Amino acid sequence: MQDEGNGRAAKPGPGSIDTTKPSIARAYDVVLGGKDNYKVDRAVADQLRQTMPHIDDLAWLNREALGRTVRHLTAEAGIDQLIDLGAGLPTMENTHQVAQRHLPGARVVYVDNDPIVLAHGRALLQENDDTFVITADLRRPREILEHPDVRRLIDFSRPVAILLVGILHHLHDDEDPQGIVDAYMDAVPSGSHLVITHFCDVGEEAQALQDTFLSFLGTGRFRTVAEIESYFTGLDLLEPGVVSLPHWRPDKPVRTDLQLFERLMAGGVGRKP
Repeated sequence: MQDEGNGRAAKPGPGSIDTTKPSIARAYDVVLGGKDNYKVDRAVADQLRQTMPHIDDLAWLNREALGRTVRHLTAEAGIDQLIDLGAGLPTMENTHQVAQRHLPGARVVYVDNDPIVLAHGRALLQENDDTFVITADLRRPREILEHPDVRRLIDFSRPVAILLVGILHHLHDDEDPQGIVDAYMDAVPSGSHLVITHFCDVGEEAQALQDTFLSFLGTGRFRTVAEIESYFTGLDLLEPGVVSLPHWRPDKPVRTDLQLFERLMAGGVGRKP
């Protein structure tokens, strides 16, 4: 992840988007079949596909899990405020679309450090007063939590959902991902929720994919289920706990003997008591 400075939203100008280095958001866009990416991002995606041919399917499993968790947060838990950290580029069934379909008036703030996300997000949300996009680095919780546009939309005296969907694995261990998670959850009141999906270490195949991520993108840590569970310390982990993504409250029956790519990400939702 690249540090985008002071965390304030700014209109991208000429040269503000670095097309010589791959972007997490744009590489994710590639594997989701999007068009908002560059040659360098497609090269990374091609390398990932060589190691894991089903990487595109894995990305869609993550996208579907996002939809199911947001539906739970809004339709079942009644959470009407969501902060989507490391949100990536807009695609189908974005967080605000799912949230506002199930709970009209739900407010969503998208945060990403790639300025292209700001450009596309602002265009998408021009007529949506309950949703906003800011360019900021999720590794700087205070700057995000104190950002004027976040404060304008989010009432921190009421429960908030913090979404770290497919992004926490892009933080290295020495960047203190646990401390970052804790900083966000310390800032929100009882009844708030935390959503995490994360690359999961399931053995040699996961290690090979991690090596590819680290070589070509510079980030991408595969952590064990126990390590992912530790991010929910102090929270009430909702059933079924931290599980492979297809097994988190599926809409239809799911096999118990998942294929490898279906086990390469795990996730869960926790509630702050």
